[in-house]
Amino acid sequence: MASIKVTFVQADGVERTLENVPLGESLMEAARAAGVEGILGDCGGGCACATCHVYVDPQWEAVVGKPDDVELGALDMVSDVQRSNSRLSCQIVAKPELDGLRLVVAPLSK
Repeated sequence: MASIKVTFVQADGVERTLENVPLGESLMEAARAAGVEGILGDCGGGCACATCHVYVDPQWEAVVGKPDDVELGALDMVSDVQRSNSRLSCQIVAKPELDGLRLVVAPLSK
């Protein structure tokens, strides 16, 4: 099965590079399986909790794309830490053009 590489930068600054994220898997699932700190995915990927909130590296924003209306609604729950490059990692699916993607794990909402 084909895969991609994705780097998550945790809140403590530690970079976790996941070398073999299978195509078609959500990045939240991959991060949870690898134990990336700060990616909780409490709703299991249903776009209902924002506990997998990440910031997309600016050079990757156009490739990843913008959130849809449902995702924007979930991101409203973390509006105090939301940015223009905010996405939920449960809504980003591994595909070939995302190979090398870099994401920063967002801090928990206050």
